[in-house]
Amino acid sequence: MSAYAEGAASSALAEPTSDVRRGYIAAIVFANLGIMLAFYAPITSLLPRLAEQVSPDSKEAALGWITGVGALMSVVGNPLAGALSDRTTSRLGRRKPWVLYGAMLGALGLVALSVQSTVLGLAVVWGFCQLTINAAYAGVTATIPDQVPVRQRGLVSGWVGLAQTVGIVLGVALVSIVVRPLVPGIILVAILLVLLVLPFVLRVRDPQLADHKKDPFDLVVFVKGFWVSPRLYPDFAWAWITRFLMQLGNALATLYLLFFLQDAVKFDDPAGGQTVLVALYALGTVITAVVAGRISDRSGRRKIYVIWSTVVMAFSAVILALFPVFSAAMVAAFILGLGYGIYLAVDQALVTQVLPRAVDRGRDLGVINIANAAPQVLAPVIAAPIVTGATGYTGLYLLTAVVTLLSAVLVTRIRSVP
Repeated sequence: MSAYAEGAASSALAEPTSDVRRGYIAAIVFANLGIMLAFYAPITSLLPRLAEQVSPDSKEAALGWITGVGALMSVVGNPLAGALSDRTTSRLGRRKPWVLYGAMLGALGLVALSVQSTVLGLAVVWGFCQLTINAAYAGVTATIPDQVPVRQRGLVSGWVGLAQTVGIVLGVALVSIVVRPLVPGIILVAILLVLLVLPFVLRVRDPQLADHKKDPFDLVVFVKGFWVSPRLYPDFAWAWITRFLMQLGNALATLYLLFFLQDAVKFDDPAGGQTVLVALYALGTVITAVVAGRISDRSGRRKIYVIWSTVVMAFSAVILALFPVFSAAMVAAFILGLGYGIYLAVDQALVTQVLPRAVDRGRDLGVINIANAAPQVLAPVIAAPIVTGATGYTGLYLLTAVVTLLSAVLVTRIRSVP
């Protein structure tokens, strides 16, 4: 235990030792459900439709710019909010103010998407949404190393992964089937974001950080803190790199999924087909996420599950590359879900075990989140010329498989976690 915790079991900086209860798990599940719905309903359905509406002749490039700006704001917003929450001394706690206000501002930003008529306007507003919703996400995520003991982190991460997947499915279904008009769909997503984070804000215990536990603020030191030395913390660096590569593969595969169904598979109802694929992917995730997390907790091993889950995901990309028909895409989506469910549960638990310091948990998880968000910036730059070039979607999905397999190989370099 660090000197910051000083043996105080209830301290905001103490290493957690008591098992979390069902109320905490339920609250973090609902919060992640709302946040993922707010992220992915726009990315998978609303933003492609908005991009096509404002720029019908160059929808792919427009979507790339919009999502790229949003991902850039995610790269900035998540670690910044995490670092500031580490220093927050509010009576609500360190994390909850960021969750509450981030969700409220993010909901306002989502509503503002509905009145944009240019690619620039959509990019700016979506960037604001990513900035604010990521602030909420940073606060929620940091409570896992804050409050969950290592022996439960696979289980809790499995439930979180399950919630994230259901959030994606629910988001796509709500705006593609239940409420298909754009504006009502956007407003519904905004309302659900706020409603679903409220149980977390109202129920989760979030100890207040005492002023004397906080280092004096120094801007230079604060900025330098976002660089986590690979020499001093090599396992943290390898965890970051492997997460980056896996998420790059995921971003390459999913960014143009709607257009893949429309232009390569020639599916009659691309939006409906996308919903079917996401539902199959979610089914696979539901089957494996919580079970894999619990098994990993009991065995004490993390890496082997991460490696094999990544191999499974690469295989699903090969199926899409070689067989651009809807039946094969359905099989690939289910296989992807099986692998991703394991990955979500176990890799997140692994990451929490290589964080450098308890006092900087929020910041360091934000740095890890750069590995989630940065690929969203890079993916359009890589994917757009491939999709519009000679190899098309076959080349895109083969590249996805290669990048994903490289992530599996590099997981073996992590030494401190079995």
